[in-house]
Amino acid sequence: MQFIITAPQKLQGELKVPGDKSITHRALMLGALATGITTLEDFLEADDCRSTMSCLRSLGVTIGKNGKKLQIKGLNMVLQQADAPLYAGNSGTTARLLLGILAGQPFKTKIIGDQSLSNRPMRRVAEPLVQMGASITDEGGHLPLTISGGNLRPLTYNTPQASAQVKSAVLLAGLFAEGKTTVIEPAASRNHTELMLKSFGAEIETGECRVMVEGRPVLKGHPIRVPGDISAAAFFMVAAVLVPGSKVLLKNVGINLTRSGVITVLQQMGADLELRDQRCYGTEPVADLMIHGGVRLNGVTIAGAMIPRLIDELPVLAVAATAAVGRTVIRDAGELRVKESDRIHALSGELRKLGAHLTETEDGMIIEGSSGLKGARVDSCGDHRIAMSLAVAGLIATGDTNIAGAEAIAISYPQFMADLRSLAIF
Repeated sequence: MQFIITAPQKLQGELKVPGDKSITHRALMLGALATGITTLEDFLEADDCRSTMSCLRSLGVTIGKNGKKLQIKGLNMVLQQADAPLYAGNSGTTARLLLGILAGQPFKTKIIGDQSLSNRPMRRVAEPLVQMGASITDEGGHLPLTISGGNLRPLTYNTPQASAQVKSAVLLAGLFAEGKTTVIEPAASRNHTELMLKSFGAEIETGECRVMVEGRPVLKGHPIRVPGDISAAAFFMVAAVLVPGSKVLLKNVGINLTRSGVITVLQQMGADLELRDQRCYGTEPVADLMIHGGVRLNGVTIAGAMIPRLIDELPVLAVAATAAVGRTVIRDAGELRVKESDRIHALSGELRKLGAHLTETEDGMIIEGSSGLKGARVDSCGDHRIAMSLAVAGLIATGDTNIAGAEAIAISYPQFMADLRSLAIF
């Protein structure tokens, strides 16, 4: 599939972005482990979340749809052995968080994925789970992977790098271990798992870069309204900032502090971005975001503890940096190399095709701004966030930008192009 992007005169209007992918995954999984019914409103309907639903159904969980809401009938921590390998598709969250849950189940399960997921590292999750008592075999640290669970012991685990998926897998496994399981990180990663565990009734203690869960809780199903995904909203934030004359209101966007780094960095760059009507959906803060375009952006340095707060938004921030005055430096972001693609290498190569001036580094990139982009044929490299970032770049390029492999967008945001067209005025 190919998309052709032509620069509009401006972007204007109001948009409700899809539900948060991270929160949808976690709500599905904890709803499956709870007692009673969990309902999800504004959940994300995309390929990654469908992978989680498919895997949970294979494990005996009943998931139905009632209008625009999902209903999950919980199994009170006791899942059923699947008849066939669980297929996680392209979803790292599905595979890694399910490993934490399956570590506590007294049966053997095989997890497989597509070609991209099968190249992503799994041992970082497997190692602490093995320390807790699970038995795991893999293919050189990758999928396919087989796990035999049950009889877990609690663990205090210091993660080598900040990773919400590693942290979440260990905490989920800790639900099945008698006693306290603790995860300590070098920097704070997104905290959706611990917030949601608390909302389901688990005993959680949190500190700076530290979280503890008490094992053997009784989780109780309840209604959940999913905030709009800030990672999806980020593409429209940057697009509206870059296209002169734009005025875009993004409704109901999650602004969790561990995820809102993209807002902070855009404001540091000089973007006209305002948070309105701040409120909460349960334990998650949300707001409406008003963005005006045409302001001058300045280059910044993005590094250190900021990186876990915007790791998924770095590709589109790199696009913003191509239009900024001065140099933008992204570092400490080596995690980008083991995403759905090597995002540092992929994005550097594709933005150069559009005329961007940047240098790829081991853990990031150096971008010289105000280069002026020119339309060209580019490729998603099979990565949804690369595809959407290139679409945003095409909005400020002269001539047409042709994006090959655009079907990858369906992994997280199937209606992205339709939403973009709804705002574009030519």
